Amino acid sequence: MRIFDPHVHMTSRTTDDYEAMYAAGVRALVEPSFWLGQPRTSPASFFDYFDALLGWEPFRAAQYGIAHHCTVALNPKEANDPRCTPVLDALPRYLVKDSVVAVGEIGYDSMTPAEDTALAAQLQLAADHGLPALVHTPHRDKRAGLRRTVDVVRESNLSMERVLLDHLNETTVKHAIDSGCWLGFSIYPDTKMDEDRMVRILRTYGTEKVLVNSAADWGRSDPLKTRKVGDAMLAAGFTEDDVDQVLWRNPVSFYGLSGRLQLDVPKPESLHEGNSVLRSGE
Repeated sequence: MRIFDPHVHMTSRTTDDYEAMYAAGVRALVEPSFWLGQPRTSPASFFDYFDALLGWEPFRAAQYGIAHHCTVALNPKEANDPRCTPVLDALPRYLVKDSVVAVGEIGYDSMTPAEDTALAAQLQLAADHGLPALVHTPHRDKRAGLRRTVDVVRESNLSMERVLLDHLNETTVKHAIDSGCWLGFSIYPDTKMDEDRMVRILRTYGTEKVLVNSAADWGRSDPLKTRKVGDAMLAAGFTEDDVDQVLWRNPVSFYGLSGRLQLDVPKPESLHEGNSVLRSGE
């Protein structure tokens, strides 16, 4: 089983996670920029973070045979902080980098006017740079948030076919399908979606334009949830081709819209012999 995790925050994870992900079949991932868990106090802290997504994390992933790509953006939560909004003016210099495959995460957190402004501006940046957009749908009042998101995307210069609506669930999937966007589902131990619910959605709506991610971060999460969805699909009677479409071909197709995917990372054995693979704390 080959797996492309289209949304996982490896900055928050250890190298042991990379090793376990490779063993589970993960060969590629996208790491979206996100809120680190406490307020940033200046744009400079974003720039250090973006630089790590462009340099250090691809290096770490490559030690375990995993192709690392990223998305960059001013995330919805921090779009409300005037100390952070100057990041919008600096994003173009990062959006031209080869390993940046989308603008994201953008979207809504609390659905404020400041979030409206940041979302519209970053959809325009995606259109200007020929990139797709990874859109975070809010965790609260999801139906209203999704509808508002779709309305803003329709008013933008970015086509619906270049937008991935993430963190969907049973209450939002039908409207997301009707919008023409790609469909993202985050699988968590306690919140968002789980494997069985995901299988039921796939049975109802099919596998077209569906991306499944772990969204693993600094909270209670599991970077192996993509593999667990694949196993659950097979147990439920889906074919290996169905699993490959959801866990590999769909994310490759969506992020391939950037023209920047590089999936040819050598196996870890050929990179490191004699137990020299990078370990946590070394």
